[in-house]
This record gives sequence, structure tokens and C-alpha cells, in this order.
Amino acid sequence: MTVFVLRALALLALASPPSTTRIADPEYTTIRMEIDVNKSATDVWSKVGGYCDLGKWIATGRTVPCIVTSGDGGMGSVRSINNGAVLEVLTAKTDLSYGYAQPPKAGQFYNLYHGFLEAKPLTATTSKLIYTLLVDESNLADKAAKDADVARRRAQFEAALRNMKTIAEAP
Repeated sequence: MTVFVLRALALLALASPPSTTRIADPEYTTIRMEIDVNKSATDVWSKVGGYCDLGKWIATGRTVPCIVTSGDGGMGSVRSINNGAVLEVLTAKTDLSYGYAQPPKAGQFYNLYHGFLEAKPLTATTSKLIYTLLVDESNLADKAAKDADVARRRAQFEAALRNMKTIAEAP
């Protein structure tokens, strides 16, 4: 194992340090979103699948700063999004997908946030982008708050998928 993978595993193993809040009975919610793209999965991934390519597609109409602050872009690498507002550790990677986790922050509820992005081949010239989120919503007050959180996340990442489709289908 590289030092970066070991560092990432150590971060995840410390998922609940004393200064981080967790709920005894987590309520994991999975949010799966997808969009068809009129390009091959390989072409799509070459345009939007880099670990910091999200800076191009996460927000509509603007570029969000993203840099790899630790690692070489492979497993265990850490990316800093929006000048350090968000840190994410690369936890899974294939030729056409990657997964990541946000490490806990001191003094905050740890929701075990994970994301997974995949370009799935459909035909030789078409593909599907699939974005899946996993989050613990047990800290939210009631069903209405949980539904609102899911709706907010879904709206943000469906917009990101539309941005990725536009980028990928551009000549």
C-alpha cells in the first residue's frame, strides 16, 4: 500500500473522533441519479472523469477551484474543492469510475458522505453517467427535513450531470 492509501484509511478509521458527533442509529440514504450521453463512455470519461474535473461541472456557469492536495490522483488522494471548503478522499477508482468520501470535521455531525461517479457504456457511441450519493440523515429533525435535504442534493447533482453531458457532448 502506498502512504496515500494508508493516510486515507487512517482518516476513515477515525470516522468518529471524540470531537465529532455521531448518532447511535444512523439512517443511511442513497440518492442515485443518471443521464444518457451521446458519446462513448471512454470519450465521456476523458472529458469529465478526472478527479478534479468536477471544478468544470459542479456549478453551472462558473468554475469551482479544485486541486489535489495530497497524493498523485490515485487511491488515497485528497482533493480540495472551493479553496478548502470541502475535502474529499479518493476511495475507489476504475477506468470509468471513482468513489470518494468526505472525512469528518471536528465539532460537526459526521454524515459518512460518500459519492460515486461512473460512465457506463451503453453502445459503442452512447453511455450513461451515474452519480450515487450515500449520506446519514439521522441528525435531521423529521421526514420533511430529510426530504428537503435529499431534494437539495438531487437538484445540485442532477444539474452537475447536465453540465457533464454538455461538456462530454461538445465537439
